[in-house]
Order: sequence, then C-alpha cells, then structure tokens
Amino acid sequence: MKKAKKLGKFFLFGFLAFLLCYGGLYVYAKITPKLSIKSANSFYLYDNQNVIFNNNSKEWVPLKDISDNVIEATLAIEDKNFYKHQGFDFLRILKAMMVNIQSGSKKQGASTITQQYAKNLFLDFGKTWKRKIEEAWLTIRLEAHYSKDDILEGYLNTINYGGIFGIENASKYYFHKSAKDLDLAEASILAGIPKSPSNYSPLANEEAAKNRQKLILDAMVKNDYITKEESEKAYQKELTYYGTLQENNLKTLMYYEDAVMQELQTISSIPKSLLSTGGLKIYTNLDLNTQKIMEESLQKNLEEESEIEAASIALDPQTGKVLALAGGRDYSKSQYNRAITAKRQVGSTLKPFLYYAALENGFTPSTTFTSAKTTFSFGDGKTYSPKNYAETYANKQISLAAALAYSDNVFAVKTHLFLGEENLVDMARRVGIADHLASNPSLALGTSELTLLSMMQGYQVLANEGVKVKPYFIEKVEDINGNVLYEHKKEEESVLNKSITFILNDLLNNCYAKSFIDYTSPTCMVISPKISKKYAIKTGTTETDHLIFGYNKDLLVGVWSGYDDNRKTQTKDGTNSKNIWVDIMEKTLENKKDHWYETPDNVTGVLVNPITGKLATNEDKHKEVLYYIKGTEPYEQDPVLDDLLPTVKEEE
Repeated sequence: MKKAKKLGKFFLFGFLAFLLCYGGLYVYAKITPKLSIKSANSFYLYDNQNVIFNNNSKEWVPLKDISDNVIEATLAIEDKNFYKHQGFDFLRILKAMMVNIQSGSKKQGASTITQQYAKNLFLDFGKTWKRKIEEAWLTIRLEAHYSKDDILEGYLNTINYGGIFGIENASKYYFHKSAKDLDLAEASILAGIPKSPSNYSPLANEEAAKNRQKLILDAMVKNDYITKEESEKAYQKELTYYGTLQENNLKTLMYYEDAVMQELQTISSIPKSLLSTGGLKIYTNLDLNTQKIMEESLQKNLEEESEIEAASIALDPQTGKVLALAGGRDYSKSQYNRAITAKRQVGSTLKPFLYYAALENGFTPSTTFTSAKTTFSFGDGKTYSPKNYAETYANKQISLAAALAYSDNVFAVKTHLFLGEENLVDMARRVGIADHLASNPSLALGTSELTLLSMMQGYQVLANEGVKVKPYFIEKVEDINGNVLYEHKKEEESVLNKSITFILNDLLNNCYAKSFIDYTSPTCMVISPKISKKYAIKTGTTETDHLIFGYNKDLLVGVWSGYDDNRKTQTKDGTNSKNIWVDIMEKTLENKKDHWYETPDNVTGVLVNPITGKLATNEDKHKEVLYYIKGTEPYEQDPVLDDLLPTVKEEE
C-alpha cells in the first residue's frame, strides 16, 4: 500500500513538474516573434516556360468559406478536443500509450490538429528526436500566437488530400465545386483522406474510402454534430468523383510534381522549416507538351480495362533535364510513383553496358560466339542454362551486332563470362547506376532490380557520347520574395570513350533493321513502320516486366510496363510498351531534324554480312555497314572465342 502511494506521489509530482515546464515554455513562446504562416506551406511550381503548373498554388481559403460539414467531420475524426487543449491532448496521449503497450504495436496515435499542422510546416517529415522537438516547439508557438480558428484554417489549407493539398483544391479536384459548397456526404469522404492519402482516396480505393467515411459519420453522431438519420443518408448518397482540375486535366502531372518534391528534399541549401522561406517558387524542367504527349501515348496504347501499369521518363541527354515523367497511368487512382520508386528486373536493357565493356576489351561488331542451347558448368559443381526468348537459337556462330539486334541471351552470357562477372558491375557503376548489382552469370540478362530513373542515368551517358550528367528536375528555387536559395550547376564527367560509344549506338540502331532478318527478327521490327528518324534502341523482357530505352542526341525516353503484384505479362504487353515509346519519341521530335551522331575520325564503316560479321560478298543477301575502330575491321577469318570460355555444353 505504501509502495502504491509513493508511486502515485511520484507520478503526481512528475505531472505537476511537466505542467509547470509546459507553462513556462508557453509563456516564453508568447514573447517570441509571431510566426508568419499563411504562405509558409505554399509551393509554386513552374515549367520550363516559367508558367505555374502545379495544382497546389491556389489562394488561401478563409475558415468562413469552408463548409461546416468539413470542419465538423475533421474535428470529429482527427481531434475532438481541439478547442479544449493547448496543442497537446495529454489524456489522449496517455490512452494511446496504454493501448500500444498492451497490443505490442502502434495501434493508436495521438497527434492533435496543431501538431499535424506544425509538421506540415517542414519540408520533410523526418523522425529524429531533433525534428520531434522542433515540431513540439512549433506546436507551442502556434498555440501561443494564433487562435484555434486560425490554426484550424491553416491546417485545412495545407493538409494532403491524396496528392492535392488544401481543402479548396481537393474540393475542386474531387467534386468540381468550392469547399464552401460541400455537403455532408462529400465532406465526410474528404475528411477521411488525410489519415492515409494513398489508401483512402475514393479514386484509388472507393471501398476503403467508404469504410473510412462510415467511421467519420459515426464519430460525428457520437459528438452530436449530426443525427443518426443524417449519417445514414450521407453514407447512402451516391457520389460522382472527377479526379481532375477543370483548368488542368492531366492524369500524370502530379507524378512529376512528386519527383520534384523528392529532389527538393535533397537540396541542402533549402531550409527544412518552410517558415524560413515563406513558401517556395520552384522552377523545373517540365516540358508540358512532352508530358501531354507521354500521357496520350499511355492512354492510347494500354487497354482501359486492364490493370497493367506503366511508367515513363523523357529527358534531354545533353543536359540531364527531365522533361516529362509518368509514374503510372492515373495519379488519382494510384500515387505510387513507379518511375522513381519501383525496383524491377531490367532484363536485356542492361546488355548495352555489357557490350560497351566488350568493345572496350577488344571485341568488335564482328566478334562471334555460337548461339545454341547451352549449359555452363562451374568449378563448384553448379550449372547455368540461359534461354533465348521463345527458345529461338541460331545454332551457328553469329556476330556481336546480330546478338545485340536479336537480344540473344546465350551470346550475352558468354560475353559476360569471357570478360569476368565483375566487369559489368564496374561498368554500371561508371555510368552512374548506383544500385547494388550482384556479380553472377545471370546479371548479363538483367536479373538485378533497378528503378527506371537509375536506368535512365546509365542510358544518358550512352546518349551523350560518353559524358555523364545527372538527371534532374529542378533548375532553380527562390523564396516567396524572389531570393535565390538554389540554382542547378551543371557537372559533367567523361566516363566512356566517344568512339566506342558511337559504335555501340550504331549497333543499337539495328534493332529495327530489315537487313538483320534471318532465323529470327530484330526486337523492334514491330514498330519499324512508325520510325522516321535514326534511334538507338534496346528492349528488355522478363516474365513480369517490359522495358524499352531509346534515344538520339536530342531526346532519351524510357518506358516500363508490368503489374504491381508481379503477375506474368503477355507478349502483347511488350508490344504496347514499344508503341508507347515510339509514339512519345516521334511526336515529341516531329518538328525537329534527324539528329544522329557524327562519325569520329578514328572510326570507319565497312560493308559486312551482319549475321556472320564477315566482309560482305556479292552472294550475301544480308548486307549492312557496321563501324569499327580503324585497324579492327574484319578480315577473312576472325578468331572463335567459344573455346576460351568456361566449360560449356552446346546441345544440337
């Protein structure tokens, strides 16, 4: 009994000490300068023509112009004691702690509206103790300087409603009406989104949104905002969702915005507390015309009823400017940005880096290996049997040029093992692919998982004749008064030999060349009728993924398609990806001249049989000009390299 009394006194003393400390902080906060918060969370995003394009730069909406339905629904579900506490709901915190301790997991949170608003005034949502202390102090300052109505107004104008920030923007986005005109059914749907914007957006998951709406309506009844009958009527009301803003109906634009905001958080010169800037003006590299072309191509080439997803990036390879980006088909239905976040197997799109390494190590376009069903045996008793697409093999020696045009897997693995497995890992690192790659026999076939943006970094080097620049979204950032906080500085590094890169780029042009049609066809013949310019192209196919990268000096475009749940794709899905790519490329460049690379002085073109790699004769039906470093042109007989490989068994 005495022990319990002592423990009770200890907690009482601790609680009183805490209240005294909190009171002191509150008094100190009162005498600190008043925070200017109205514009602090405003982001104004400009495209490459200096025109504002983002959906979150609208005017601040006064609380009196926000429907009471929104206010009451928000208070009921987020912070029912908002008008009673001073920034922290201590009883709610204690209750949440007890529930979480008993359950052994974090089942309940206890953040108040003021705390959430304070968190929104930071550029990122760091979880360090330093950040938590900063947010707590800001919470106290907000309560000390502003009325409850002011804080609630600020919160509703800055909260995330599924990629749309602020209640006025959200009202127009989802329902094409102003926030003051929202009825109970609409308001209770919107109030449910901030808890988990990607899960509770009615456009992404209407069933989850309706379940959340029911929870909110029940809370409103419990807190005497509405009657049970009003709750049931609102829940039963059939709603129409738009998912666009009337002045900008692009479904993919906010994926670009997300990529901009992700890059913004990495810029050290930008204050993490937005109170220091009064809001930000962000000048980006977005080319709105290219973005529209990209979206139109996705819609045109993907069946509307299909669940297959796609992502695409377009950039200027000479500067690294990202001109357009789609992280999915429709941001309103899924905010998951597959272009910058999803790691997928890249398949044969890794092969150009393998073949650059081969050319650098003495291979030429005429170098041959036998393309046949092959099992590789290694010293540890392990074996590896790569397969060609559709089990199609030449069953004869073919040239490197042909292997690249056909995307022959056996040839690629032989090249990979001949060079040494670490060679491709080093090569990827040279061109700026920072992700970890496992050095094993299958790496040549792209079994490692990378993001689309990482692969674009690698292809940028090839498209820029061996010079590496980093892909980027943001050109300049200013504070609300026009003071420059950051300006991009171009940093470039020559990492590949220009002459070898030229040879490789020319080889990648053969994936839609009729002169290579033999026992099989080049990988991009299906889109050759649509191609009007000279491009370097490489495709990649796995059971679950389809990729294509292609470029000339002016433009680099990458496309991925597949299912989020990794289900197997169909052949037609690969064709659709190729059509997406060619439509973006051709439409974007339709008014520009064909801009291919100039032949370096130490490179020469030779007419050869592209299948065998030998000098062309009058009897050859296959003839193509291939390029070589001077002195490495083909002669009557090139060496057979198969005999120099690890033990192989080629089946008849």
